[in-house]
Amino acid sequence: MPETPGPPAAATPAGAADQDGRRRARTVIENCAVATVDARDTEYPVGHLVIAGSEIESVGPGPAPDGLVNVVRRVDGTGHLATPGLVNTHHHFYQWLTRGLATDSHLFDWLVALYPTWSRIDEPMVDAAARASLAMLARSGVTSAMDHHYVFPRGSGDLSGAIIRAAVRTGVRFTLARGSMDLGESAGGLPPDFAVESLDEALRATEETIDGHHDPSRQAMTRVAVAPCSPFSVSTELLRQGAELARRKGVRLHTHGSETVEEEAFCHERFGMGPTAYLESTGWLGEDVWMAHCVHLNDSDIAAFARTGTGVAHCPSSNARLAAGIARVPDLLAAGAPVGLGVDGTASNESGELHTELRNALLVNRLGPHRERALTVRQALRLGTFGGAQVLGRQDETGSLEPGKLADLVLWRLDGLGHSTIADPVAALVLGPPAPITLSVVNGATVMENGRLTTVDEEVVARDARAEARRLADLASG
Repeated sequence: MPETPGPPAAATPAGAADQDGRRRARTVIENCAVATVDARDTEYPVGHLVIAGSEIESVGPGPAPDGLVNVVRRVDGTGHLATPGLVNTHHHFYQWLTRGLATDSHLFDWLVALYPTWSRIDEPMVDAAARASLAMLARSGVTSAMDHHYVFPRGSGDLSGAIIRAAVRTGVRFTLARGSMDLGESAGGLPPDFAVESLDEALRATEETIDGHHDPSRQAMTRVAVAPCSPFSVSTELLRQGAELARRKGVRLHTHGSETVEEEAFCHERFGMGPTAYLESTGWLGEDVWMAHCVHLNDSDIAAFARTGTGVAHCPSSNARLAAGIARVPDLLAAGAPVGLGVDGTASNESGELHTELRNALLVNRLGPHRERALTVRQALRLGTFGGAQVLGRQDETGSLEPGKLADLVLWRLDGLGHSTIADPVAALVLGPPAPITLSVVNGATVMENGRLTTVDEEVVARDARAEARRLADLASG
């Protein structure tokens, strides 16, 4: 792996202190390959990282600087690759309880099949599903996660609070996209009437979630976005007022867009225009917006995304599972639109992992018109790290390994059977089998070590999710 020219990043002077004067504990990682995913894609065949408190203090070639004080841990990274932590930009945690259903359906039929079951979820179910989804994400190298939750049955409890509490326990950086649906079947939408909220209920609950949980600070572990579900499940007024609410509160906006040909037809029939033009007419393009999927974009749509800085959550496995098509990721990147990766709900991507999306993004896009030139392994890694941070609006804080950024990083083991003969460590990570994780750090704290989560008991999480999935299945069949 060649080292990109340029001076190594300088360390903060030994013994540097936080603003309150306390010396920060340091963790030193040495002897590993480093892919920084910075603006120059700087890489070191053998390098080091120094974590001071919750921030990256130093990254560069060779061993760590001499004279560091208050070093509480040294990690020998021989045979490993250090990268920024992966960033998941689209998910539906509650779907963990309904994996493996409607396996041969396209999106609209799949939704119609599952809405009746989802309408019976409650707080214990959502808690168990969120804990399982987050555990699986963390096990796949995710340090920043999000959940787009839009199903709120009456009397189901504090679903948003349950999801956020699960993220806090797991220890990942988290964005809750508080979703909503108000366009039921009787009003021309896709979801059944019993699965939707009223316009006023949705707006009020979304604002309460922002007020109760959103943290705008730089090191925030929890943020909230406004997220009406999709053009075929929400009213025009909910989109407009939702955008106004988000901008009044200073939070980001998220929705589904241009996922299927059926959605395209729905928008043309109902609104007389395609999804991108329709969403733009309601205030839903801009640097504070990101959309999931965006499979069926034409050239003018892509130009609009690039012109406005609207982000895209690319979900290659889910798009393939639901036969939605191949998103034009190379064209979006060439135009300058921000693009990250998403798992999507595990009812349409049963693995629940983000690491596999690095590989699938590269392979699926090479099936498109750009063929072997569609994406490189380094572009795939960038999609899963810095690209995701851009999409979530946190590129100044996370997404690359640079001094002063928050310490969200993963140390992948690449000297085992599955990877040891691939000389390029980035190619090994992206194209090889899922790499074991020796260390995953979020905000300077260890979340995973030697292949095991350190924040939650995986067996308990699996047991609770299994029990709640059975309870939901029983309720749905009763």
